[in-house]
Amino acid sequence: MAQNYLFLWVDTSIDQKTEDYENTVKQIQAITGDVNVFTQLDACIDFLTDAQEDMKFFLIVKDTMFQQLVPHIHDIPQLDSVYILNGIKTLYEEWPKKYDKIKSIDNNIDDLCQALQIGIKQFNQDSIAMSFITVNEMAPSDSLNLLEPTFMYTQLFKEILLDMEHNKEAIKDFITYCRHNDSVSSTIIDRFEKEYNPQLAIWWYTFQSNIYYMLNYALRTMDADIIINMGFFLRDVHQQIQQLYRQQVNDYEKKPFLVYRGQGLMISDFEKLQKTKGGLISFNNFLSTSTNKEVSLGFAQAALTESNKVGILFIMSIDPCIKSTSFASIKEMSSLTEEEEILFSMHTVFRVSAIKQIDSENQLYQVELQLTSDDDSQLRLLTDWIRKETAGTGWQRLGSLLLKIGQFNKAEELFNVLLQQASNEGEKAIYYIQLGNVYYNQGNYEKSIRYIEHGLEIQKKVLPLNQPELAASYNNAGFVYGSMGVYSKALSYYETALEISKKTLPSNHALLAASYNNIGLVYENIGQYSKALSFFEKVLEICQKSLPSNHPNLATLYNNIGKMYDKMGEYSKALSFYKKTLEIRQKTLPSNHPDFAQSYHNIGMVYDNMGDNSKALPFYEKSLEIREKTLPLNHPDLATSYNNIGGVYNNMEEHSKALSSHQKALKIREKTLPSNHPDFAQSYNNIGSVYYKMGEHWNALSFYEKAVEIGQKSLSSNHPDLATSYHNIGSVYDDMGQYSKALSSHEQALEIRQKSLPSNHPDLAATCYGIGFVCFKMGDYWKALSYFERALDIRQRVLPSTHPDIITMKRNIEFIKQRL
Repeated sequence: MAQNYLFLWVDTSIDQKTEDYENTVKQIQAITGDVNVFTQLDACIDFLTDAQEDMKFFLIVKDTMFQQLVPHIHDIPQLDSVYILNGIKTLYEEWPKKYDKIKSIDNNIDDLCQALQIGIKQFNQDSIAMSFITVNEMAPSDSLNLLEPTFMYTQLFKEILLDMEHNKEAIKDFITYCRHNDSVSSTIIDRFEKEYNPQLAIWWYTFQSNIYYMLNYALRTMDADIIINMGFFLRDVHQQIQQLYRQQVNDYEKKPFLVYRGQGLMISDFEKLQKTKGGLISFNNFLSTSTNKEVSLGFAQAALTESNKVGILFIMSIDPCIKSTSFASIKEMSSLTEEEEILFSMHTVFRVSAIKQIDSENQLYQVELQLTSDDDSQLRLLTDWIRKETAGTGWQRLGSLLLKIGQFNKAEELFNVLLQQASNEGEKAIYYIQLGNVYYNQGNYEKSIRYIEHGLEIQKKVLPLNQPELAASYNNAGFVYGSMGVYSKALSYYETALEISKKTLPSNHALLAASYNNIGLVYENIGQYSKALSFFEKVLEICQKSLPSNHPNLATLYNNIGKMYDKMGEYSKALSFYKKTLEIRQKTLPSNHPDFAQSYHNIGMVYDNMGDNSKALPFYEKSLEIREKTLPLNHPDLATSYNNIGGVYNNMEEHSKALSSHQKALKIREKTLPSNHPDFAQSYNNIGSVYYKMGEHWNALSFYEKAVEIGQKSLSSNHPDLATSYHNIGSVYDDMGQYSKALSSHEQALEIRQKSLPSNHPDLAATCYGIGFVCFKMGDYWKALSYFERALDIRQRVLPSTHPDIITMKRNIEFIKQRL
């Protein structure tokens, strides 16, 4: 889909076999590109109510069906506007007063199509992507990471795509893409194929077709697939604007002039704009303006019919001597020759001078903007910083950007092409390693390590022994081995990377920090949490000296430190670090980036560990929702989400839901992980726990024993996860009345936990409590009391006094004391 809106036509009397129907559909499609036809009201209502939240719908409905349909759907947020066909306006003039989404009532298809055209233009006018940069965000370099991601990424896309050469194959690829995805009507794309050349770029941009909508949609939503396929078109439009600017600039006689733009702005965006006075606003698409103030004011006023929008009249002061921004009058080049349009190239930046209310009775505002000059020191600071975020040139730089914004499939496609075109071994090594990084992010670890190892072998032949690039590649390989559970290899690669980095880099270099961080990750995975934390704290010391306070790498580090505190049972500290991570990501990443899934998952996990199921579940579900949208079907992270959701359902006694979630996790792991991966032990433990709670002790015991078997092969003898399995087995034997076996298993768990966990860890409390219970049942009340009191002491240090575990323990202690 090439836009986030659709057209719906509902008419129960339609005969889809008639020529009249076909002609009507063709007329509507010429305006809209496509239309979904419904002959049943219920089907239309279901379609609207089931739609994604970010979709908008234009509804065409026959007057005779209006009263049956619209009252049921008018308040659905996804419904943008309603167009009534075959109506006699005088009969229905009260309807728009009652239903503000009615935009027109027309008694013939020509008038309807004209109204649709106006509606689409207003929608696109209101939907232009903007970024707001306040004065505070531009002041210290520390604040540069607070920039809206769209500001950064459109600037990078613009620079990269304009810097690259596009041949005729690019046009063919775009045409193939449109036909394959039904993005543009066949009539329009056939015409485009025959007629398009770079000198007609502006004509095609202004022509009312889905080509225009596609580009604006892609730039608004950062859809890399469409942006890359339309890169040639974006470049051609930009270059034609530049060409016209050079031809026209002398006509302005160096005198500043005004242009206007009217549109609706969501109230939330208007609130951002109000805070931006004195700061910068960037329009991240090509920017259409007019020399006609009244026409622009009309667009601003039209937005007032929508309660969630403010009408904005932008008054833009343009100094023609500012050469950093290209703009031009396009009347002679436009398909709409009657319009007095001045078109600016994409990512034009203005300074916000003033914001004034035009009409005290309506939400109608005038916003005065000044085009920024090429010597604007603050703007230059921003763009210089942004350029540092991606290395390389041309296509290689674009690939790095695609990885950065989570567009892994497109990055794979691009790096494969670059690998085929590589002219030397050094380039090939880079692309093999980048492809390895792509496959890692897609969850294909086996393929990832093959590509990274291959790239590393090439680099060892062509690079000096202690080159920093080698350290980066060793780190990449180690990271994949760590994810595969091959921790000895991971540690070996990380230590090699650290050795190289220490010899060649200053003590505060980012690669040195990466090596410490990765070694910390290995110690985390082998259950040595305090050792892992010490390495993460080394990284923090380096990063706080060398990075801005909101750099994305700091988010990763805070996440790792939070995880250690979580594992060590210090939940309030863990939550604090996880929230720091989320705050940085909200300011520096696109809203659908996979890293958000990690943040939501980890916050959910803390609440889960604290026993707060009602808070844990929504965070786990938000995490799963993002992962389902952004990751391949069998990605290991999806298994993690299902696993944790299953755990919460088990705690809530919803055992069938819990079992279903854990089985989904296990199926994914069976398809993607080596057979002895530690995650299998986790899955078996969790499935066993569900059966245990359901009272199916033999099933539970079978899964717990499988977990022990895997753990003994893949984990160190003192790993906390192995203790979990022994603890679980002890609980089953306890319930089955086999107390000596139960006591033995619990004591094995306690031995490991005392060696590997802090003295106040909740898992120690659980084991002490388990031993106490078994001793109580065996009649050894003094020993039972001792273990219960030890468990209570630990719990009281880390849990609130109202926690169910504490209440239960106190009750049991009182009960035993009465027996003594």
